[in-house]
Amino acid sequence: MPQTILVLDFGSQYTQVIARRIRESNVFSKVVSYDASIHEIRKHNPLGIVLSGGPASVLLDDAPKPCSSIFKLGIPVLGICYGLQLMGNLLGGKVQKSQNREYGRSILRIKTKGSLFQGLSNEFTVWNSHGDCLAKLPKGFRPLAQTENSSFAAIEDPQRRFYGLQFHPEVEHSENGTDILGNFLFEICGCDGDWDMDDFIDSAILGIRNKVGNRKVILGLSGGVDSSVAAALIHKAIGDQLTCVFVDNGLLRLNEREEVKNLFKNHIPGNLKVSLAGSLFLRRLKGISNPEKKRKIIGKTFIEVFDQEVSKLGNVDFLAQGTLYPDVIESVPIGGNPAALIKSHHNVGGLPKKMKLRLLEPLRELFKDEVRKLGKSLGLPDKLLMRHPFPGPGLGVRVIGEVNGHRLRVLKEADAIFIEELRSAGWYGKLWQAFCVFLPVKSVGVMGDERTYENVISLRAVTSSDAMTADWSYLPDDLLRRTSNRIINEVKGANRVVYDISSKPPSTIEWE
Repeated sequence: MPQTILVLDFGSQYTQVIARRIRESNVFSKVVSYDASIHEIRKHNPLGIVLSGGPASVLLDDAPKPCSSIFKLGIPVLGICYGLQLMGNLLGGKVQKSQNREYGRSILRIKTKGSLFQGLSNEFTVWNSHGDCLAKLPKGFRPLAQTENSSFAAIEDPQRRFYGLQFHPEVEHSENGTDILGNFLFEICGCDGDWDMDDFIDSAILGIRNKVGNRKVILGLSGGVDSSVAAALIHKAIGDQLTCVFVDNGLLRLNEREEVKNLFKNHIPGNLKVSLAGSLFLRRLKGISNPEKKRKIIGKTFIEVFDQEVSKLGNVDFLAQGTLYPDVIESVPIGGNPAALIKSHHNVGGLPKKMKLRLLEPLRELFKDEVRKLGKSLGLPDKLLMRHPFPGPGLGVRVIGEVNGHRLRVLKEADAIFIEELRSAGWYGKLWQAFCVFLPVKSVGVMGDERTYENVISLRAVTSSDAMTADWSYLPDDLLRRTSNRIINEVKGANRVVYDISSKPPSTIEWE
């Protein structure tokens, strides 16, 4: 078992970012529910524990609380935001509503460096998101740093090795966040930093073999990074027990079916079945404009198509998916944590309660960058691994409103032009994600001497490292101009192009 840091999840949208930052330091991290038993925690033999942030207030009677025995394990504990307040409250301090809530950036001023801030400057910018504050320190604690509205922005009890940060070191907006977490991992917890992707491959293969045994697995191959890496990993574990099924649901990008067939043929060994189901999906989506209903319909139809394929293959026990951590944290609570629903992911929220197949999701604890590293270790080509993320429901959630053949055709052609121009200009690899969105509004235009009344296409391009936060990209004017001109001139049914300059948060990357 690798050296492990446990992250107790109290429902923060950034819990998995904490885990990701720890793994970036070559230390294995594991997220467990905030109410995990002391027996489960001991089972992982952690070198340290991190208490995540969360949407609740410790002042509420039903505030989520961990097993109090975690403070008696004799290992370091780091509380972040809600985790700091919770630790302070449980150990005898006092938490109260802040007179001035802190959201966004603030200046952290170091008073005493302690172990957390060794090697750092005395003043830098951090990112906050809290309405409560610690007003009285528990016995044994001392303040390390403060912000304008928080006297105890960082605290420590060096004897018991308990630490708290009122800000979020895990997010990109906090300067020196990686160094702070590194001090906790290496100086305080004594981690060696010797975990890497090869360790994950070995443990994942063993886990897949133990779970599957000699039974058969069916996997939905989209041709994207996640499902392709999942296919390569599962095939490495169980070989021909895996059959991949590519469902052409009619919601794919231009020429995607042929690209997927060629990709699978050249790089992923094993069995591939292609199911042509586009007309079925479009019939089911007719008249549906609510995005959650569309996702549920797509997910339900996806499973039905799989059931049909399963019946052709004989006895199949497992449905494999390329579900990742961000898919789960933005869809349904992990392990019962109190995270709020943002939107359902096709791989998660669309599954019926009584599914005929058991789920196999070997990537569900990985982030996108980790999946790419895994794929590289498995020998997959960079052209595949650096492909932008594509939503499970496909273009069904990039056509705003009702989905039909005309709207899909316009969107596919526009999107192909945008991606082609990005690649030609050398911008595709600089972006986390780029795509077009079909807007269900029409505007007046003039082409030649004739009046047109056609639809609007929105371009979306963002930079990010983990999809939990994202900024819109400042694409060059000439690139945007060429893309707009080509779409308007070449795509029948579109006469206006706009550019989305919204960041996440408060917006999401996808429109639906």
